[in-house]
Amino acid sequence: MPAVIVLGAQWGDEGKGKATDQLGTRADYVVKYNGGNNAGHTVVVDGEKFALHLLPGGILSPACTPVIGNGVVVDLKVLFEEINDLASRGVDTSRLKVSANAHIITSYTRKMDSLSETTLGDKKIGTTGRGIGPTYSDKVSRSGLRIQDLFNEVELRAKVASSLSQKNILFKAYGVDPFDPEEVADELLSYAERVRPMVIDTTLELNNGLDAGRTIVFEGGQSTMLDIDHGTYPYVTSSNPTAGGACTGTGVGPTNIQRVIGVAKAYVTRVGEGPFPTELLDESGEWLREQGHEYGVTTGRPRRCGWYDSPVVRYSSRVNGLTDIALTKLDVLGGLEEIPVCVAYEVNGERVDEVPAFAADFAAAKPIYEYRPGWSEDISGCRTFEELPQAAQDYVLYLEEVSRCRMSVIGVGPGREATIVRHDLLD
Repeated sequence: MPAVIVLGAQWGDEGKGKATDQLGTRADYVVKYNGGNNAGHTVVVDGEKFALHLLPGGILSPACTPVIGNGVVVDLKVLFEEINDLASRGVDTSRLKVSANAHIITSYTRKMDSLSETTLGDKKIGTTGRGIGPTYSDKVSRSGLRIQDLFNEVELRAKVASSLSQKNILFKAYGVDPFDPEEVADELLSYAERVRPMVIDTTLELNNGLDAGRTIVFEGGQSTMLDIDHGTYPYVTSSNPTAGGACTGTGVGPTNIQRVIGVAKAYVTRVGEGPFPTELLDESGEWLREQGHEYGVTTGRPRRCGWYDSPVVRYSSRVNGLTDIALTKLDVLGGLEEIPVCVAYEVNGERVDEVPAFAADFAAAKPIYEYRPGWSEDISGCRTFEELPQAAQDYVLYLEEVSRCRMSVIGVGPGREATIVRHDLLD
Protein backbone atom coordinates (compact mmCIF):
# COMPACT_ATOMS: atom_id res chain seq x y z
CA MET A 1 0.00 0.00 0.00
CA PRO A 2 2.46 2.70 -1.14
CA ALA A 3 0.35 5.89 -1.26
CA VAL A 4 -2.67 6.92 0.83
CA ILE A 5 -4.47 10.27 0.96
CA VAL A 6 -6.08 11.44 4.21
CA LEU A 7 -8.47 14.37 3.82
CA GLY A 8 -11.47 16.00 5.44
CA ALA A 9 -14.88 14.89 4.20
CA GLN A 10 -16.87 17.77 5.69
CA TRP A 11 -15.94 21.39 6.59
CA GLY A 12 -12.75 20.70 8.49
CA ASP A 13 -11.75 19.92 12.09
CA GLU A 14 -12.86 16.31 11.63
CA GLY A 15 -9.82 14.83 13.37
CA LYS A 16 -7.48 14.46 10.40
CA GLY A 17 -4.51 15.04 12.68
CA LYS A 18 -5.22 11.94 14.72
CA ALA A 19 -5.83 9.83 11.60
CA THR A 20 -2.63 11.05 9.97
CA ASP A 21 -0.66 10.55 13.17
CA GLN A 22 -1.88 6.96 13.51
CA LEU A 23 -0.97 6.12 9.93
CA GLY A 24 2.28 8.05 10.27
CA THR A 25 3.54 5.61 12.88
CA ARG A 26 3.59 2.99 10.08
CA ALA A 27 4.48 5.21 7.10
CA ASP A 28 7.85 6.21 5.69
CA TYR A 29 6.65 9.70 4.70
CA VAL A 30 3.81 11.98 5.78
CA VAL A 31 3.36 14.84 3.31
CA LYS A 32 1.36 18.04 3.78
CA TYR A 33 0.15 19.02 0.31
CA ASN A 34 -1.93 22.20 0.64
CA GLY A 35 -2.78 25.15 2.85
CA GLY A 36 -0.61 26.74 5.48
CA ASN A 37 -0.84 27.61 9.15
CA ASN A 38 -4.54 28.44 8.79
CA ALA A 39 -5.36 24.88 9.79
CA GLY A 40 -4.70 23.20 13.10
CA HIS A 41 -4.45 19.51 13.97
CA THR A 42 -4.58 18.29 17.55
CA VAL A 43 -2.77 15.03 18.27
CA VAL A 44 -2.67 13.31 21.67
CA VAL A 45 0.30 10.99 22.29
CA ASP A 46 0.58 9.20 25.65
CA GLY A 47 -1.78 11.76 27.16
CA GLU A 48 0.27 14.71 25.89
CA LYS A 49 -1.48 17.11 23.52
CA PHE A 50 0.29 18.54 20.47
CA ALA A 51 -1.25 21.30 18.33
CA LEU A 52 0.23 21.20 14.84
CA HIS A 53 -0.45 24.05 12.42
CA LEU A 54 2.11 24.00 9.63
CA LEU A 55 4.09 20.85 10.35
CA PRO A 56 2.89 17.48 8.98
CA GLY A 57 1.51 14.95 11.45
CA GLY A 58 4.44 12.62 10.78
CA ILE A 59 6.70 14.94 12.77
CA LEU A 60 5.61 13.02 15.90
CA SER A 61 6.63 9.61 14.53
CA PRO A 62 10.40 9.08 14.90
CA ALA A 63 10.70 6.63 11.98
CA CYS A 64 8.77 8.83 9.56
CA THR A 65 10.04 11.62 7.29
CA PRO A 66 7.66 14.62 7.42
CA VAL A 67 7.47 16.65 4.19
CA ILE A 68 6.04 20.07 3.34
CA GLY A 69 5.08 19.84 -0.33
CA ASN A 70 5.11 22.42 -3.08
CA GLY A 71 1.38 23.07 -2.70
CA VAL A 72 1.82 24.50 0.81
CA VAL A 73 2.34 28.19 1.64
CA VAL A 74 4.91 28.64 4.40
CA ASP A 75 5.13 31.33 7.05
CA LEU A 76 8.78 30.95 8.05
CA LYS A 77 8.31 32.67 11.40
CA VAL A 78 5.50 30.26 12.30
CA LEU A 79 7.47 27.29 10.98
CA PHE A 80 10.39 27.91 13.31
CA GLU A 81 8.18 28.81 16.26
CA GLU A 82 6.48 25.46 15.87
CA ILE A 83 9.80 23.64 15.44
CA ASN A 84 11.20 25.34 18.55
CA ASP A 85 8.12 24.40 20.58
CA LEU A 86 8.30 20.74 19.59
CA ALA A 87 12.06 20.60 20.13
CA SER A 88 11.59 22.00 23.66
CA ARG A 89 9.24 19.07 24.32
CA GLY A 90 11.75 16.50 23.14
CA VAL A 91 10.47 15.99 19.58
CA ASP A 92 13.13 15.44 16.91
CA THR A 93 12.36 17.86 14.07
CA SER A 94 15.59 17.34 12.12
CA ARG A 95 13.85 14.94 9.71
CA LEU A 96 11.65 17.67 8.19
CA LYS A 97 11.93 18.22 4.42
CA VAL A 98 10.57 21.30 2.63
CA SER A 99 9.89 21.72 -1.06
CA ALA A 100 12.02 24.31 -2.83
CA ASN A 101 8.86 25.28 -4.75
CA ALA A 102 6.62 25.97 -1.76
CA HIS A 103 5.54 29.61 -1.62
CA ILE A 104 6.35 32.00 1.25
CA ILE A 105 3.86 33.99 3.31
CA THR A 106 5.17 37.50 3.93
CA SER A 107 4.31 40.35 6.29
CA TYR A 108 2.57 42.16 3.45
CA THR A 109 0.41 39.22 2.39
CA ARG A 110 -0.73 38.92 6.01
CA LYS A 111 -1.70 42.59 5.94
CA MET A 112 -3.50 42.11 2.61
CA ASP A 113 -5.53 39.31 4.20
CA SER A 114 -6.76 41.42 7.12
CA LEU A 115 -7.55 44.37 4.85
CA SER A 116 -9.56 42.16 2.51
CA GLU A 117 -11.73 40.83 5.34
CA THR A 118 -12.28 44.35 6.69
CA THR A 119 -13.42 45.75 3.34
CA LEU A 120 -15.81 42.87 2.70
CA GLY A 121 -17.87 43.80 5.76
CA ASP A 122 -20.86 41.50 6.24
CA LYS A 123 -19.76 39.51 3.18
CA LYS A 124 -16.46 38.52 4.78
CA ILE A 125 -15.19 34.98 4.20
CA GLY A 126 -14.14 34.34 7.79
CA THR A 127 -10.48 33.63 7.08
CA THR A 128 -7.91 33.23 9.82
CA GLY A 129 -6.14 36.38 8.59
CA ARG A 130 -2.78 34.63 8.27
CA GLY A 131 -1.99 35.67 4.72
CA ILE A 132 -2.89 32.37 3.09
CA GLY A 133 -5.27 33.66 0.40
CA PRO A 134 -3.13 36.61 -0.75
CA THR A 135 -0.07 34.33 -0.93
CA TYR A 136 -1.95 31.94 -3.23
CA SER A 137 -3.14 34.97 -5.24
CA ASP A 138 0.48 36.03 -5.73
CA LYS A 139 1.34 32.47 -6.72
CA VAL A 140 -1.34 32.38 -9.40
CA SER A 141 -0.45 35.86 -10.67
CA ARG A 142 3.20 34.75 -10.90
CA SER A 143 4.41 37.40 -8.47
CA GLY A 144 4.96 35.14 -5.46
CA LEU A 145 8.10 34.20 -3.56
CA ARG A 146 9.23 30.59 -3.30
CA ILE A 147 11.49 28.95 -0.72
CA GLN A 148 14.26 28.64 -3.28
CA ASP A 149 14.28 32.44 -3.73
CA LEU A 150 15.78 32.75 -0.24
CA PHE A 151 19.09 31.50 -1.62
CA ASN A 152 19.47 34.23 -4.25
CA GLU A 153 19.56 37.52 -2.37
CA VAL A 154 19.67 39.78 -5.42
CA GLU A 155 16.70 38.05 -7.04
CA LEU A 156 14.73 37.99 -3.78
CA ARG A 157 15.15 41.71 -3.19
CA ALA A 158 14.08 42.45 -6.77
CA LYS A 159 10.96 40.29 -6.45
CA VAL A 160 9.94 41.86 -3.14
CA ALA A 161 10.41 45.36 -4.55
CA SER A 162 8.38 44.50 -7.65
CA SER A 163 5.52 43.04 -5.63
CA LEU A 164 5.40 45.96 -3.21
CA SER A 165 5.50 48.56 -5.99
CA GLN A 166 1.87 47.60 -6.63
CA LYS A 167 0.71 46.64 -3.15
CA ASN A 168 2.02 49.78 -1.45
CA ILE A 169 -0.30 51.84 -3.65
CA LEU A 170 -3.22 49.88 -2.26
CA PHE A 171 -1.95 50.14 1.31
CA LYS A 172 -1.68 53.92 1.00
CA ALA A 173 -5.23 54.10 -0.37
CA TYR A 174 -6.46 52.34 2.78
CA GLY A 175 -4.40 54.52 5.10
CA VAL A 176 -1.89 51.78 5.88
CA ASP A 177 1.81 52.58 6.11
CA PRO A 178 3.66 51.20 3.08
CA PHE A 179 6.10 48.33 3.54
CA ASP A 180 9.82 48.93 3.09
CA PRO A 181 11.03 46.36 0.52
CA GLU A 182 14.49 46.20 2.08
CA GLU A 183 13.12 45.50 5.55
CA VAL A 184 10.82 42.78 4.22
CA ALA A 185 13.70 41.16 2.32
CA ASP A 186 16.00 41.37 5.35
CA GLU A 187 13.44 39.55 7.49
CA LEU A 188 12.98 36.77 4.95
CA LEU A 189 16.71 36.36 4.39
CA SER A 190 17.24 35.97 8.15
CA TYR A 191 15.64 32.53 7.84
CA ALA A 192 17.63 31.38 4.80
CA GLU A 193 20.49 29.50 6.44
CA ARG A 194 18.29 27.80 9.00
CA VAL A 195 15.86 26.48 6.42
CA ARG A 196 18.51 25.57 3.83
CA PRO A 197 19.28 22.06 5.19
CA MET A 198 15.59 21.15 4.97
CA VAL A 199 15.07 22.21 1.36
CA ILE A 200 15.10 19.50 -1.29
CA ASP A 201 13.39 18.46 -4.50
CA THR A 202 10.51 16.80 -2.66
CA THR A 203 8.89 15.56 -5.88
CA LEU A 204 12.01 13.57 -6.73
CA GLU A 205 12.35 12.31 -3.14
CA LEU A 206 8.76 11.07 -2.97
CA ASN A 207 8.72 9.39 -6.36
CA ASN A 208 12.03 7.69 -5.63
CA GLY A 209 10.50 6.53 -2.35
CA LEU A 210 7.52 5.02 -4.16
CA ASP A 211 9.85 3.27 -6.60
CA ALA A 212 11.65 1.77 -3.61
CA GLY A 213 8.37 0.47 -2.14
CA ARG A 214 8.07 3.00 0.66
CA THR A 215 4.73 4.07 2.11
CA ILE A 216 3.52 7.67 1.79
CA VAL A 217 0.60 9.29 3.59
CA PHE A 218 -0.64 12.54 2.05
CA GLU A 219 -2.18 14.90 4.59
CA GLY A 220 -4.79 17.41 3.44
CA GLY A 221 -5.39 20.70 5.25
CA GLN A 222 -8.92 22.11 5.64
CA SER A 223 -11.55 19.97 3.94
CA THR A 224 -13.63 19.05 0.90
CA MET A 225 -16.40 21.59 1.47
CA LEU A 226 -13.74 24.31 1.75
CA ASP A 227 -12.04 23.38 -1.54
CA ILE A 228 -11.55 26.39 -3.85
CA ASP A 229 -13.16 24.49 -6.76
CA HIS A 230 -15.54 22.05 -5.09
CA GLY A 231 -16.48 23.76 -1.84
CA THR A 232 -19.11 26.31 -0.80
CA TYR A 233 -17.59 29.12 -2.84
CA PRO A 234 -16.79 31.90 -1.97
CA TYR A 235 -16.72 30.71 1.64
CA VAL A 236 -13.76 28.43 1.00
CA THR A 237 -10.02 28.19 1.45
CA SER A 238 -7.53 29.17 -1.26
CA SER A 239 -6.23 25.73 -2.21
CA ASN A 240 -7.40 22.23 -3.12
CA PRO A 241 -7.81 20.03 -0.02
CA THR A 242 -9.50 17.42 -2.22
CA ALA A 243 -7.69 14.30 -3.45
CA GLY A 244 -6.54 15.91 -6.69
CA GLY A 245 -4.68 18.52 -4.65
CA ALA A 246 -2.43 15.78 -3.28
CA CYS A 247 -1.09 15.18 -6.78
CA THR A 248 -0.58 18.82 -7.78
CA GLY A 249 0.66 19.73 -4.31
CA THR A 250 3.41 17.09 -4.28
CA GLY A 251 4.19 16.08 -7.84
CA VAL A 252 3.13 12.48 -7.30
CA GLY A 253 0.91 11.16 -10.10
CA PRO A 254 -2.63 9.85 -9.52
CA THR A 255 -1.80 6.31 -10.68
CA ASN A 256 0.35 5.96 -7.55
CA ILE A 257 -2.56 6.57 -5.18
CA GLN A 258 -3.96 3.36 -3.73
CA ARG A 259 -6.47 4.57 -1.15
CA VAL A 260 -8.32 7.81 -0.34
CA ILE A 261 -9.53 8.13 3.25
CA GLY A 262 -12.14 10.72 4.14
CA VAL A 263 -12.24 11.75 7.79
CA ALA A 264 -15.74 12.61 9.02
CA LYS A 265 -17.10 13.46 12.45
CA ALA A 266 -20.10 11.62 13.82
CA TYR A 267 -21.70 15.08 13.68
CA VAL A 268 -20.53 18.20 11.78
CA THR A 269 -18.74 21.46 12.58
CA ARG A 270 -17.76 24.49 10.59
CA VAL A 271 -15.78 27.69 11.28
CA GLY A 272 -16.05 30.95 9.41
CA GLU A 273 -18.92 32.09 7.24
CA GLY A 274 -20.97 30.21 4.65
CA PRO A 275 -23.93 27.84 4.34
CA PHE A 276 -24.34 25.02 6.84
CA PRO A 277 -27.73 23.26 6.49
CA THR A 278 -27.68 21.25 9.74
CA GLU A 279 -26.31 24.05 11.93
CA LEU A 280 -27.81 24.11 15.43
CA LEU A 281 -28.38 27.55 16.93
CA ASP A 282 -29.96 26.24 20.12
CA GLU A 283 -28.94 24.35 23.24
CA SER A 284 -28.27 21.22 21.16
CA GLY A 285 -25.53 23.06 19.26
CA GLU A 286 -24.06 24.38 22.49
CA TRP A 287 -24.16 20.87 23.97
CA LEU A 288 -22.22 19.45 20.99
CA ARG A 289 -19.72 22.31 21.23
CA GLU A 290 -19.01 21.69 24.90
CA GLN A 291 -19.08 17.89 24.73
CA GLY A 292 -16.78 17.85 21.71
CA HIS A 293 -14.57 20.78 22.83
CA GLU A 294 -15.28 22.44 19.52
CA TYR A 295 -12.97 25.44 19.53
CA GLY A 296 -10.42 26.21 16.83
CA VAL A 297 -6.89 24.92 17.36
CA THR A 298 -5.40 27.89 15.50
CA THR A 299 -7.81 30.70 16.43
CA GLY A 300 -9.71 29.50 19.48
CA ARG A 301 -12.95 30.45 17.73
CA PRO A 302 -16.05 28.49 18.78
CA ARG A 303 -17.06 26.16 15.95
CA ARG A 304 -20.54 26.06 14.51
CA CYS A 305 -22.07 22.66 15.25
CA GLY A 306 -24.72 20.53 13.56
CA TRP A 307 -25.93 16.98 13.01
CA TYR A 308 -24.34 14.55 10.54
CA ASP A 309 -25.06 15.57 6.95
CA SER A 310 -25.01 12.48 4.71
CA PRO A 311 -25.49 14.35 1.38
CA VAL A 312 -22.28 16.27 2.16
CA VAL A 313 -20.34 13.07 2.83
CA ARG A 314 -21.76 11.43 -0.31
CA TYR A 315 -20.64 14.50 -2.27
CA SER A 316 -17.20 14.24 -0.70
CA SER A 317 -17.05 10.57 -1.64
CA ARG A 318 -17.78 11.37 -5.28
CA VAL A 319 -15.41 14.32 -5.57
CA ASN A 320 -12.50 12.53 -3.89
CA GLY A 321 -13.14 8.93 -4.92
CA LEU A 322 -13.16 7.86 -1.27
CA THR A 323 -12.32 4.26 -0.56
CA ASP A 324 -12.81 4.53 3.22
CA ILE A 325 -14.18 6.80 5.92
CA ALA A 326 -12.57 7.31 9.30
CA LEU A 327 -15.43 8.27 11.61
CA THR A 328 -14.32 10.39 14.57
CA LYS A 329 -15.78 11.56 17.88
CA LEU A 330 -18.44 8.89 18.11
CA ASP A 331 -18.00 9.08 21.89
CA VAL A 332 -19.23 12.69 21.95
CA LEU A 333 -22.77 11.54 21.11
CA GLY A 334 -23.08 9.34 24.20
CA GLY A 335 -26.03 10.26 26.39
CA LEU A 336 -28.44 11.30 23.64
CA GLU A 337 -31.81 9.53 23.55
CA GLU A 338 -31.98 9.90 19.78
CA ILE A 339 -29.62 11.25 17.13
CA PRO A 340 -30.84 13.14 14.06
CA VAL A 341 -29.12 12.40 10.73
CA CYS A 342 -29.66 14.61 7.70
CA VAL A 343 -30.56 12.39 4.72
CA ALA A 344 -31.75 15.04 2.22
CA TYR A 345 -32.75 18.70 1.95
CA GLU A 346 -35.85 20.72 1.28
CA VAL A 347 -35.07 23.41 -1.29
CA ASN A 348 -37.84 25.75 -2.38
CA GLY A 349 -40.45 23.27 -1.23
CA GLU A 350 -38.96 20.27 -2.99
CA ARG A 351 -36.91 17.32 -1.67
CA VAL A 352 -33.31 17.27 -2.90
CA ASP A 353 -31.25 14.19 -2.08
CA GLU A 354 -27.80 15.50 -3.03
CA VAL A 355 -25.80 18.69 -2.47
CA PRO A 356 -27.31 21.28 -4.86
CA ALA A 357 -25.05 22.44 -7.69
CA PHE A 358 -26.15 26.06 -7.28
CA ALA A 359 -24.82 27.98 -4.28
CA ALA A 360 -28.11 29.82 -3.74
CA ASP A 361 -29.99 26.52 -3.49
CA PHE A 362 -27.52 25.14 -0.97
CA ALA A 363 -27.75 28.32 1.10
CA ALA A 364 -31.56 27.88 1.17
CA ALA A 365 -31.46 24.14 1.94
CA LYS A 366 -33.29 22.90 5.02
CA PRO A 367 -32.29 19.51 6.43
CA ILE A 368 -34.60 16.51 6.28
CA TYR A 369 -33.81 14.26 9.23
CA GLU A 370 -34.16 10.63 10.13
CA TYR A 371 -33.68 9.69 13.77
CA ARG A 372 -31.57 6.90 15.24
CA PRO A 373 -31.64 5.57 18.82
CA GLY A 374 -28.87 6.87 21.06
CA TRP A 375 -26.90 5.16 23.85
CA SER A 376 -25.92 6.08 27.37
CA GLU A 377 -22.82 3.89 27.83
CA ASP A 378 -19.27 5.27 27.91
CA ILE A 379 -17.64 3.88 24.75
CA SER A 380 -14.19 5.45 25.17
CA GLY A 381 -12.71 2.12 26.27
CA CYS A 382 -14.06 0.08 23.36
CA ARG A 383 -11.42 -1.30 21.02
CA THR A 384 -13.50 -3.59 18.81
CA PHE A 385 -16.71 -2.89 16.94
CA GLU A 386 -18.47 -5.65 18.84
CA GLU A 387 -17.70 -3.97 22.18
CA LEU A 388 -19.79 -0.95 21.20
CA PRO A 389 -23.38 -0.81 22.49
CA GLN A 390 -25.81 -2.12 19.87
CA ALA A 391 -27.26 1.35 19.30
CA ALA A 392 -23.77 2.73 18.58
CA GLN A 393 -23.05 -0.13 16.18
CA ASP A 394 -26.37 0.50 14.44
CA TYR A 395 -25.61 4.22 14.16
CA VAL A 396 -22.26 3.55 12.48
CA LEU A 397 -23.79 1.02 10.08
CA TYR A 398 -26.58 3.49 9.27
CA LEU A 399 -24.06 6.24 8.50
CA GLU A 400 -22.15 3.79 6.32
CA GLU A 401 -25.35 3.06 4.37
CA VAL A 402 -26.44 6.68 3.83
CA SER A 403 -22.87 7.87 3.12
CA ARG A 404 -22.29 5.05 0.60
CA CYS A 405 -18.76 4.41 1.76
CA ARG A 406 -17.43 1.90 4.27
CA MET A 407 -16.60 3.11 7.78
CA SER A 408 -13.19 1.54 8.28
CA VAL A 409 -12.00 3.31 11.42
CA ILE A 410 -14.00 4.65 14.38
CA GLY A 411 -12.63 7.13 16.88
CA VAL A 412 -13.94 6.83 20.44
CA GLY A 413 -11.61 9.30 22.17
CA PRO A 414 -8.77 11.77 21.50
CA GLY A 415 -5.79 9.48 22.13
CA ARG A 416 -3.98 7.35 19.56
CA GLU A 417 -5.20 4.22 21.27
CA ALA A 418 -8.88 5.26 21.39
CA THR A 419 -9.63 3.77 17.99
CA ILE A 420 -11.59 0.87 16.56
CA VAL A 421 -10.20 -0.54 13.30
CA ARG A 422 -12.68 -2.46 11.12
CA HIS A 423 -10.48 -2.45 8.00
CA ASP A 424 -6.72 -1.84 7.99
CA LEU A 425 -6.08 1.36 6.03
CA LEU A 426 -2.52 0.38 5.09
CA ASP A 427 -3.31 -3.21 4.20
